[in-house]
Amino acid sequence: MQKLQNTVAMIAVLSFLTACGNTTGDRALSGGGIGAGTGSLVGAVTGGSPVTGALIGGAVGAAGGALTNSRDVNLGKPIWR
Repeated sequence: MQKLQNTVAMIAVLSFLTACGNTTGDRALSGGGIGAGTGSLVGAVTGGSPVTGALIGGAVGAAGGALTNSRDVNLGKPIWR
């Protein structure tokens, strides 16, 4: 169980680092998408609800993306631009 928890924690940390975009909207959009995917996965793996996990993860990811500045996290131009 500890290995699973470590894996889930690693995925969550990497998800925050992979949010990209130069604008606040881009970072919120990518953070929300990554958070929703990660939250859904965590919900399914831990026996919780994937939908609830996606909603919570998406909200946290979008907030994290919107609250960061391009000086803090800037991995370049998002793939949709």
